[in-house]
Amino acid sequence: MSVGIVMLVHTALGRAEQVARHWSAAGCPVVIHIDKSVPRRTHDAFVAALKNVPDIKFSGRYRCEWGTWGIVAASQAASELMLASFPQVRHVYLASGSCLPLRPVQELIDYLDQRPRTDFIESATTSDVPWTVGGLDEERFTLRFPVSWKKNRFLFDRIVDFQRRFRLKRKMPNGIVPHMGSQWWCLSRQTLSAILQDPERPSYDKFFQHVWIPDESYFQTLARQYSTKIESRSLTLSKFDFQGKPHIFYDDHLQLLRRSDCFVARKIWPYADRLYEAFLTDAAGAMKKTEPNPGKIDRIFAKAVERRTRGRSGLYMQSRFPNEDWENGVTAAPYSMFQGFSELFENFEPWLAKATGARVHGHLFAKDAVHYADGQTAINGALADSAILRDYNGKGFLTNLIWNTRGERQCFQFGPGDNQDVNWRVAKDPNAQVSVITGAWAVPLFRSNMDFAEIRSLAAKLQKIESEHMDILRSPYTKARVRIWTMAEFIEAPMEPLQGILDEIGRTKLRRLSEAPKMADLSGFGQFLQNLKNQGMHPYLMGDFPAERGVAATPKTARKPYVVQ
Repeated sequence: MSVGIVMLVHTALGRAEQVARHWSAAGCPVVIHIDKSVPRRTHDAFVAALKNVPDIKFSGRYRCEWGTWGIVAASQAASELMLASFPQVRHVYLASGSCLPLRPVQELIDYLDQRPRTDFIESATTSDVPWTVGGLDEERFTLRFPVSWKKNRFLFDRIVDFQRRFRLKRKMPNGIVPHMGSQWWCLSRQTLSAILQDPERPSYDKFFQHVWIPDESYFQTLARQYSTKIESRSLTLSKFDFQGKPHIFYDDHLQLLRRSDCFVARKIWPYADRLYEAFLTDAAGAMKKTEPNPGKIDRIFAKAVERRTRGRSGLYMQSRFPNEDWENGVTAAPYSMFQGFSELFENFEPWLAKATGARVHGHLFAKDAVHYADGQTAINGALADSAILRDYNGKGFLTNLIWNTRGERQCFQFGPGDNQDVNWRVAKDPNAQVSVITGAWAVPLFRSNMDFAEIRSLAAKLQKIESEHMDILRSPYTKARVRIWTMAEFIEAPMEPLQGILDEIGRTKLRRLSEAPKMADLSGFGQFLQNLKNQGMHPYLMGDFPAERGVAATPKTARKPYVVQ
């Protein structure tokens, strides 16, 4: 009976009864604290079920609400009863009703018998603890927390703000240094009795009653006052996620728990029948004897946290979808967006597809429909060409398209006449390659047969939209690879920028580009722009485009006349 077990129970009492019997069968006395919030009928049935089990006692009941003093008070009451009722106990092990012994209890007894004066309690100063979650480190000791954070969060925050505003701070009693750590400890009788019988305990209790989450600091701090040898670690395997919530172990974690070599694990799902059957067994079916080493599975938990918070590049899932900029990569693969090219060049999409081997779409975000390559009506991932479905979540449409077609380079056309919801998504995406010829949207207007008043109105609208888009692409928050040319400077020498675009996409052939796609006939385009200016609309995105300028093929020089004699 060298090890006594203190159990804090508040739910799943059937499993707690099963574990208590297991501890008792191995010769460990057990003191159980049942949360005061447990209904009387349930409490009485639980006590009656364990009535005939030897060396099991029940301590006085406290209401154990998360983050409040009740958990410490319950631990104190149960520990006092343990020390008073079982003088042969040399170590007291604090556990919960959801804790599960992973190895034969005798191995724990032997392990502690070899370390009779060692206290196993995680205890570190606030400056050395990187895992506090909730924004309160030193302040959890210097401020007062008279209300529950879970039940009265608004009032809790107002009280904290009030104390910060008026700089109200408390001092640690007797100058002790606050320490923090896991609430699940195993203390020697000498250390635990010194804490509980200290003449200064009333002042310590009074102070910690208004500390936030005192069960993670009360024993952790006071153990430093009396212990002669502390192992700053818990013998209980307890893992927490990035939000500070405990991981729950299920049946499919069986092999993971076996690898930990720990004596006890929490928090076990009460319906994990396979775990309870596997570990509440005799020594023959238990794990091998070895030093507890939860670090062996830390890598797996670290990967789980990373997968939950960052996920896979370009894959949006429930755990992180609502949080903008949490993604581990906006999209799954590189892609290219072209603006103004299909307007300036004839048959630009087939030319680009042939030159690069990529899948080249039309305007994916056109108002009427999604213009997939080769006139397809649907694409990988059952993405239809419906503009209504696409516009329900344009950003999701783009990320789904890139995810579902990863392994194949995607290129698409874009323009000021398209849905602009994806502008920031593309701009902040390091996978995006954006090539823009500003002002090229005017070419279809120039070649259209609309009334000039209508052209002027539409040109002003499109120019405003494209100007706002260019502001986004030039933003300091932009992470995409962006190249912007005015229409005037692009047509001066189109071969060089086209070559650069193809090189960046990654052509299979490395020879230099010898032929550009056919450019639209721009004869009279300069005068068209001048007419817009004359009508009060200033088309500045095209660059310096003189009225007399033409881009048609250079006419042949007329032969000089001569006389045949």
